[in-house]
Amino acid sequence: MRALLRAPFTLIDGGLATVLEEMGEHPAGLLWTAAVLIDRPEVITAAHRRYVDAGADVIITSSYQASEPGFVAAGLSAPEARRLLASTTAVARAAEPSVVACSVGPFGAYLGDGSEYNGRYSATWAEVRAFHRARLEVLVDTAPDVFAIETIPSRAEAEIVVEELRELTDAPAWLTFTCADGVHTCSGDVFPDAIAAVAPTLSAVGVNCTAPGLVQTLLTSVSTDLPLVAYPNHGANWDGDHKCWLGAPGGVELPGLVPSWLAAGARLIGGCCGVGSAGIAALAALRRSNLFGPER
Repeated sequence: MRALLRAPFTLIDGGLATVLEEMGEHPAGLLWTAAVLIDRPEVITAAHRRYVDAGADVIITSSYQASEPGFVAAGLSAPEARRLLASTTAVARAAEPSVVACSVGPFGAYLGDGSEYNGRYSATWAEVRAFHRARLEVLVDTAPDVFAIETIPSRAEAEIVVEELRELTDAPAWLTFTCADGVHTCSGDVFPDAIAAVAPTLSAVGVNCTAPGLVQTLLTSVSTDLPLVAYPNHGANWDGDHKCWLGAPGGVELPGLVPSWLAAGARLIGGCCGVGSAGIAALAALRRSNLFGPER
């Protein structure tokens, strides 16, 4: 992982759905952005490329909401579903980024019912484990540069995903939680405790899809020698009933918060839902500025 780091920070891309909306697409349904993979993967590559052109070093794949059961429910055969899931790494590589991070989203993202933001699932933990194992078995074979275990709402699910990933590979991986406030994950776990539980076998840890104003407090609460990761959303609230964010897309305000994140240990910084190409370009411009001295 440290070979992937740049000074003063490595720049992660923004929200995939956000940039697709910039392009006139309208992600919807249980597959969300993954639906575009079925018959128009070049659109996903073009979306990734927008972030590369904006200055992002790291492109996160479109596998966040992609899964074999999700694609099968959409009418694909199981082999077709696995092939499509596996294609997400190649689709990202076609945009020619410096780093491809394979998205490993929470179980709730597959459900599409908003439970990814609270971790309260109707499934057993054994079912959640089986889901992650099956998806990771496909994704590990695609050999991404790093695994982005992201938007995880609970310590329990984080431990499951990390355990299953490490059964399959020792590849670099980061894990980021979603947090409800400056102390707790979205499921109510104490954030520093949740980080400590999974950090030993990871390359970086942190927070994503969380209000940007909470990031500094969360990062400073963590005790670890690992690089920290921060790619917040645009600070709006998710309306689970209408499947939309309440607030305009943005991200151009993020550069003003970056110095405090760097001071807290962040080394990988970007945006999530609602942070589009303009937000990532603003972060790239910050990195090019003289504020931190010359890039190395």
